[in-house]
Amino acid sequence: MKALNEQLQSADWKNEKHVPVIDAPASVQAGEKFRVDAAVGKEIAHPNTTEHFIKWIKLFFLPEGATQTIELASYEFAAHGESGKGANEGPAFAHPQVSCTVSLKKSGTLHALSYCNIHGLWQSTKEITVNS
Repeated sequence: MKALNEQLQSADWKNEKHVPVIDAPASVQAGEKFRVDAAVGKEIAHPNTTEHFIKWIKLFFLPEGATQTIELASYEFAAHGESGKGANEGPAFAHPQVSCTVSLKKSGTLHALSYCNIHGLWQSTKEITVNS
């Protein structure tokens, strides 16, 4: 049986449409608010259909020297073109792009996870330096 961490996939987001891309500054001031964006399909569009979609994106932060990861945000995408008329005939499609505003006291690593209903779990990371 595979452990959950053995199922996490990663790749270069410029070549793989499932990897969540983190856009955030590399350096911030301690306690200052800044924006973190995460999206799936930044370079290569991910299908957004009733049959093949990104279900959710989650953002986490692991401070330097810590053993516990902090969940920053969780986003679920519920509209994938479903309709009583048939697959992809619905009036709404939710696209896997999110943003949140955070402030940090310590440097560390941002982690983004995404879940594709067909291709499973995907991850990416970005280091953030906090200046005092």
